[in-house]
Amino acid sequence: MVHFRSSTKMARDFCVLLGALLVALLLAWPSHAAGQLTSFLDKVQPSELFEGGDRFGAPIGDPQIVPVQKGDSLLGYAYLNSDFTSSIGYSGKPIHIVVGIDPKGVIRGFKIVAHHEPIVLIGIPEAKIVAALNVLVDKDMGRVATGGERPPQVDIVSGATVTVLVMGDSIARSAVQLIRSNRLSDAGAPAAAATTEIRKLDLTKTATSDWQTLIGDGSVRSLRMTVGEVSEAFRQANQPAAADKPETHNPDDRFIDLYLAPVSVPAIGRSLLGDTAYDRLASRLKPGQSAMLVAGDGAYSFKGSGYVRGGIFDRIELLQDGQGLRFRDRDHARIPTLAADGAPHLREIALFVVSPDFVFDVTKPFELQMLVQRNAEGRNKAVLPYNLGYTLPDTYLTIEQPPAPAAPAVAATPAPSAGDTGQVLSDQQIADGQPLWVRMWEMNRINIAIASVALIVLTGIFFFQDWLVKRPIMFGWIRRGFLLFTLVWLGWYANAQLSVVNVLTFFNSLINGFNWEFFLSAPLIFILWASVAAGLLFWGRGPFCGWLCPFGALQELTNNLAQWLKVPQLRLPWGLHERLWPIKYIIFLGLFGLSLYSLALAEVFAEVEPFKTAIILKFAREWPFVIFALTMLAAGLFIERFYCRYLCPLGAALAIPGRIRMFEWLKRYPECGSPCQRCAKECPVQSIHPEGQINVNECIYCMHCQELYHDDHRCPHMIQVRLKREKFMALSTPASRGEAPAKPVITHKGVPIAKTDQPASNSA
Repeated sequence: MVHFRSSTKMARDFCVLLGALLVALLLAWPSHAAGQLTSFLDKVQPSELFEGGDRFGAPIGDPQIVPVQKGDSLLGYAYLNSDFTSSIGYSGKPIHIVVGIDPKGVIRGFKIVAHHEPIVLIGIPEAKIVAALNVLVDKDMGRVATGGERPPQVDIVSGATVTVLVMGDSIARSAVQLIRSNRLSDAGAPAAAATTEIRKLDLTKTATSDWQTLIGDGSVRSLRMTVGEVSEAFRQANQPAAADKPETHNPDDRFIDLYLAPVSVPAIGRSLLGDTAYDRLASRLKPGQSAMLVAGDGAYSFKGSGYVRGGIFDRIELLQDGQGLRFRDRDHARIPTLAADGAPHLREIALFVVSPDFVFDVTKPFELQMLVQRNAEGRNKAVLPYNLGYTLPDTYLTIEQPPAPAAPAVAATPAPSAGDTGQVLSDQQIADGQPLWVRMWEMNRINIAIASVALIVLTGIFFFQDWLVKRPIMFGWIRRGFLLFTLVWLGWYANAQLSVVNVLTFFNSLINGFNWEFFLSAPLIFILWASVAAGLLFWGRGPFCGWLCPFGALQELTNNLAQWLKVPQLRLPWGLHERLWPIKYIIFLGLFGLSLYSLALAEVFAEVEPFKTAIILKFAREWPFVIFALTMLAAGLFIERFYCRYLCPLGAALAIPGRIRMFEWLKRYPECGSPCQRCAKECPVQSIHPEGQINVNECIYCMHCQELYHDDHRCPHMIQVRLKREKFMALSTPASRGEAPAKPVITHKGVPIAKTDQPASNSA
């Protein structure tokens, strides 16, 4: 009893201590919430925002703005974009940019001070992103704030479309917010134009109309273009490469018929959605909140696929009064068909709820901007913006004279929480005729077919391995040919290189909300992962690491070339080799733990994989990445598959579930390991223990040991079997038994006549 009480007290004290430590950690945890300009100022020099700037003044107001001075002269103000508007990027976390704006509302400079965008951290140089955003410098945002100009459009960077658009939009929107708050100098802060009348939405008008009426009275606005018209627009914009890559071969084909309508307006919403769907929508909208219906048909998709990967619809933007809103997937619901009589069947119909953080008035004119993207030279994309304007017809409004004017007061809009994934509509249950992932699979039919055939061939190789390894020369050519296919087509052409980042993303999706569409949107990657999962049950990790990994294929092929060129091959002592194995497991566990804290940060450290450099980007990267990849390949010239053996976190991640394999396909003899060491010494990756057993966690399934298993000239066991067989055959012959050879028999027409001791002559 005493012992029990003592243990209970110790357990209680331990829990109290653990709780205290957790509280201390939470209190000490670094915070970079929006509204903290001063916490980022130490990363910026005044001269980076204003030419000649030499010091910052004291912070002013809330959200903070900081004067930037040159001596005693005021050049302008510095502010943080995320203090004034949403700046949530691809990573789901804010992008913090310090912006310099002069008293007249002209942007003079900016600096990216903090972000978690993986494509910028590990793929595209930040300098390229900054160059795309430089079009905002010297832009007069005062005219944008008064509606005199549209918001400036940043240049698109291929591979980082969402990130660049979010950065550019947040700079422009935050500048407009600051200008409209009248916190800049009186010399240049333009006041909002006075309205001569008050326009209010008339909620009593609910009569429905057919499609032709809605089109005719302007309730539904449309933008229609042919493929030829878009090609000509690219040609006029000095983008001949994009002009020569049309979506279809016939220039008269429909490029897109784009339709726009505010379905939060009762009469329009009931006409297009039907009474039931409109009532469900209205019950979820907050007072004053709007919803838009965007529909399209033709060769071009206004949705694109960016929202599947990053949650943001990067091809369309809602514009009003110099502000822009890009819809997120949580604001989106699919609509199968339009309820209005006579409405056409459209390929894409989407319902978007305008975020309450975006100041929007449906009674005022607004625009939907669509970015038309085409492939240009190499991996670059050309982009053209098209604007579809909308003004709500007066029949849906009540117009009143304004009261005495009051001073405008615009409050800063807080950035939405990165963890906010609340779905606005339950209409996600409604699927349109063809989901995006289905279209992605249809667009990649040829690639899918080629990959499927390759996987079928590989499966055949494994199932008929005994027949193949007995023909080592033929099997060697088959293996080298398949590795060449894996490197050139699967890796360099199709970019289907699996990564440990895929594993980390999968586990994070299980925690934060699993979505099949995210994984199905990349058909080849999905097919490879499905095949790897099946292969783990049958053979372990070997089929992927030894046959389907492009970087592994590159290592093996370059090592084969090195052996042909007589480059000396090094074989580490077994003790050292065995102690280097765990390094890759430590790397994987470190990345896995880091991903639970920050997936974007884990992706940065996942650059320990040279796959992106060598396979995806084909060495077109900054020199540190290229040197690292070349170093790994150079080490592999002397130690075959050096990186696979000791550093690859993906191989470690696959080895863990690979232990559940159900079959043993690699055959062994009782003599293997004791006394015979032939296979262990000749294994290319030293995955066979001196005792004879094969470590499946390290095996790449090259089947060299199986070649030896069946070779009766190299395997000691098979040599003994061959010698016994030859001895038995020799003893089975007449000469070996001491018998006289049989005498020849003379026959006539097949009938024996006599025996003779002499051979029959021709005359006989």
